[in-house]
Amino acid sequence: MHSQNPFLDEFAKLTTTAMGLAQAAGEEAKTAFRAQADRFVAEMDLVRRDELDQLRAEITDLRAQIEILKANNNPK
Repeated sequence: MHSQNPFLDEFAKLTTTAMGLAQAAGEEAKTAFRAQADRFVAEMDLVRRDELDQLRAEITDLRAQIEILKANNNPK
């Protein structure tokens, strides 16, 4: 939509361009932040959730087996 005033047309173009640049800068900042966060997590040598859950299940099973062995070796 073009107005009668060329100043307003140029101002609208400038505003549209500025909004596009701001959006692109925001996306670039988000990408940089994610990359830095991924690097940080990789350096921390963290364990994944599924690995932790699997280890917990194994420990629970081992504790149950230990209790059974203790009960069988020490009859009351």
